[in-house]
Amino acid sequence: MPPPGGGRAGPGPLRSRGSRRQPGPPPPPRAASPRPASLAARPPAGPAGSRSALALVTLLSFASRFHRLPEPPHVCWDETHFGKMGSYYINRTFFFDVHPPLGKMLIGLAGYLSGYDGTFPFQKPGDRYEQHNYMGMRGFCAFLGSCLVPFAYLTVLELSKSLPAALLTACILIFDTGCITLSQYILLDPILMFFLMGAVLSMVKCNACADRPFSASWWFWLSLTGVNLAGAMGVKFVGLFVVLLVGLNTIYDLWDLLGNLSLSLVMFGKHLLARVLCLILLPLALYTAMFAVHFTVLNKSGPGDGFFSSAFQSQLIGNNLHNVSVPEHLAYGSVVTMKNLRMAGGYLHSHWHLYPEGVGARQQQVTAYLHKDLNNLWIIKKHDSDTADLSDPSSPVEFVRHGDIIRLEHKETSRNLHSHQHEAPLTRKHFQVTGYGINGTGDSNDFWRIEVVGRKPGKLIKVLRSQVRLTHVATGCLLGSSGKTLPKWGWEQVEVTCTPYLKDTPNSLWNFEDHINPKLPNISLDVLKPSFAEILLESHMVMIRGNSGLKPKDNEVTSKPWHWPINYQGLRFSGVNETDYRVYLLGNPVVWWLNLFTIGLYLLTAISTAVALKRGVQLSSELKELSRVVLHGGGQIALGWFLHYLPFFMMGRVLYFHHYFPAMLFSSMLTGITWDTLLKFFAGFLSPSTAARRVYGGGILALVLLIMYSFYLFHPLSYGMIGPMASDPSSPMAGLRWMDSWEF
Repeated sequence: MPPPGGGRAGPGPLRSRGSRRQPGPPPPPRAASPRPASLAARPPAGPAGSRSALALVTLLSFASRFHRLPEPPHVCWDETHFGKMGSYYINRTFFFDVHPPLGKMLIGLAGYLSGYDGTFPFQKPGDRYEQHNYMGMRGFCAFLGSCLVPFAYLTVLELSKSLPAALLTACILIFDTGCITLSQYILLDPILMFFLMGAVLSMVKCNACADRPFSASWWFWLSLTGVNLAGAMGVKFVGLFVVLLVGLNTIYDLWDLLGNLSLSLVMFGKHLLARVLCLILLPLALYTAMFAVHFTVLNKSGPGDGFFSSAFQSQLIGNNLHNVSVPEHLAYGSVVTMKNLRMAGGYLHSHWHLYPEGVGARQQQVTAYLHKDLNNLWIIKKHDSDTADLSDPSSPVEFVRHGDIIRLEHKETSRNLHSHQHEAPLTRKHFQVTGYGINGTGDSNDFWRIEVVGRKPGKLIKVLRSQVRLTHVATGCLLGSSGKTLPKWGWEQVEVTCTPYLKDTPNSLWNFEDHINPKLPNISLDVLKPSFAEILLESHMVMIRGNSGLKPKDNEVTSKPWHWPINYQGLRFSGVNETDYRVYLLGNPVVWWLNLFTIGLYLLTAISTAVALKRGVQLSSELKELSRVVLHGGGQIALGWFLHYLPFFMMGRVLYFHHYFPAMLFSSMLTGITWDTLLKFFAGFLSPSTAARRVYGGGILALVLLIMYSFYLFHPLSYGMIGPMASDPSSPMAGLRWMDSWEF
């Protein structure tokens, strides 16, 4: 009989899955095949023993993360970013970041609850905290980083049913210098990894309840998986990788259920709906709610305004567009500012300075400027006649319409927006954009066709809301901002070009922000405010463009994905010379190289087994059991490592060493499962059983002691060093510089 609710019978995640079961009497019992004593069925560690071990590893994890937490008492590495963003939440000041808001919101909340007042500037690494209370934010990150060890312990214990495997995994993470360092500072990484490991643990626990579907524990772990998925996604977009892992696990489970002929379609539909509810709708609702809180809290104008649209900026208290009234539709003679829609595209701008010799035509510079300025003002005029003076009440108002050919005259210099077939200053194959003419008199290269995206010819053009493109009539190119910064002769403003590639991108789209025309009635910008759905979509477009456009800062140590598993190069968190208090992010070499060796061993086992089965080779019962335990027990974990590592090879953005740490969690769990199984396998050939247990226990103990000794050698990397650099032979760390690329 199937279990109640139509679920699958089986011991949990290590059960044989995917077979189609036929109703009928059970098959006759088979004779047990001989197998090594080490792999023979043995009672798992009792609940009391596993709970005591859990308490021990949790205590060690917290002790290692909170040891010397206040030091150094100054800003370290990216604390300058995320500590500052926590301050912005406390002060309710709007800012922009390439990551979703949950991690920064939690940092700000931790600071607020611990008495931090949000006044520390976080200007640069090395700034001393002085009297400011930074320990609440560091302590919060250290707390979440400490939880990774018990999460990994429980995950491995559930998958392998082996207490030594779980203890070995916990030991690896407790004594890894890299995990300790990354947990001790005001960073997003420990928050991300907390939700990531929470999702994996919840998924594994839910799988273990497969024989009790729709029970209270099954619903709890399934719902908690969804909550953790929302948390991981809400901290960084790389949370998508664990979403993919859970998604693949769910698809596999549903496929297995579909193959169960004893399960009715109604019951399968219930399983499907439960997963849609808990793993799709619940995470989406929580993720959306995070942004609702984010935009509600950050209601004051701040440094992030310029990254967002004018319509969004009008909702921020203190912004020059907040609570103002402007004419709604554009008319000839209006004085306007135009904002480029690319992230940090700036306002269309000109000034008296000319392009230097050898840079296109020596005419007036036209740039994009990120700040409000009188040189951002332009007058809209007809292309074939001058527009009447705004102060003349007798002149009729004539609105600008989609498809009109216009001229833009720079208000300050009275020169027209102009383009020609000279090459742009920085962007090859784009045309130069200049200011040309005298008192509005120029030539036909000053004519532009104004078009609104998605509108029909003849329609009016709205301030803030209409997205427009300006097509140069003579050459057919589109006015746009390349995003490239001009040299000092261009005052390090952003290059404006006319691109012949006729494609609507944020670079070539603009909106009108300021609008001055005394002949037109004003309307409050509140009627133009975007909906929450529009704000949510805009924020994600800005984050995605920002992420893809990240560039390394000056003298910053970046890395390549192939560097990471071999622990090739670390990151300086604090200090650059022998007089500084130095902290260096680098993994425990024994741990990382053991993990790398294990991954290779795992892949070899998987490939060899697959080839042998394909060729029809009969494996011994021992090898079958070894492959079953390693592949089934570590399959989900190995998949997690691949999903959290391989995508980085395809990313075009700048990458850093710390991006590998989520994958490192999976490789550490895989190491615990694989070595526990291998030691059991080899010990199983020994007789009597006491000798097998000694070899097995001695092997686990040797690995633990080796890891602890390596931690003893390298712990100053995490807890701070003062004195000569390791490159100096007199340094106490000189003998530990095993790779020339290590710079501690």
